[in-house]
Order: sequence, then C-alpha cells, then structure tokens
Amino acid sequence: MEARMKNPATIIPAAMKPIMELMKAAQSQGLPQELMEMVHLRVSQINGCSFCVDAGLKNLRKLGESDDRIGLVAAWREAPYYTDAERAALELAEASTRLADRADAVPDDVWNNAADHFDEQQLASILLMAAVTNLFNRLNAPIRQIAGSW
Repeated sequence: MEARMKNPATIIPAAMKPIMELMKAAQSQGLPQELMEMVHLRVSQINGCSFCVDAGLKNLRKLGESDDRIGLVAAWREAPYYTDAERAALELAEASTRLADRADAVPDDVWNNAADHFDEQQLASILLMAAVTNLFNRLNAPIRQIAGSW
C-alpha cells in the first residue's frame, strides 16, 4: 500500500502549525490524556482513518492503558471498562462526528449527560479534540496515509 500523496498539511507548511496549536489547545484543559486519546481513537474509528487509529492505539499504549480498554473503545457502550464520564465524552465525540446522522446533530440527552460530568471548558476541550481529529481524518483518509508511517 502506498499513500497517494504527502499529507496536505506538510505540502502547505503554513497549515501544520495552526493545526498542531489547535491540538495543543484541546489538550490544555486538564482532562486526562487517556480520555483525550480515547476520543481521538473513537472519532478515527468512525471515520475509518487507519493512520489515526494506529496513532491512537500507540498513544494509549504509551500512556499505560490496558488492552481491554484500548481494544473495546469501538464497543464502549457494551464494555464494562469505562467510567460514566468517559462514556459521556465518547458519546459526545461520536455525536459531534456523525452530525448528519439525525435531525438534531447532538441531542439534548447526549449534551446534558456530558454536561453532568464536565464543565464548560472541559466540554470545549472534548469538542475541540473531536473536531481536530475529524480534520486529521479528513486529511489522512483521502490520501490513504499509511498506518504506522508517523
């Protein structure tokens, strides 16, 4: 397998710095890095971005997450390995990734559940992480960026 081209953010160097600054900002609100990586992984799974899924798996392993928690992020609703707060964050990340799947992109019950666990800055952090991950996915998937090539 071969990538179709270099990553657009590397072809247009002025794009990479602000993208990385957005990622840094998303991770600056005191939420556990493991949670942010789970959000990244779940969004990447939904979008089928093998490059970003691979990065998420490796980052979670480096953070010491168990194989059970890493491997079952895609089935977080049924798996017993996640806290209520983690479930709320993953549900919000999924809804904000699948905007066109329903008339009310992020239903009140999803929002309210997340708001029960996180303050406004933390909610902003989760949403920004999902948004930046969606950006990465939309750059990497079309060019068929090779998993593990980072």
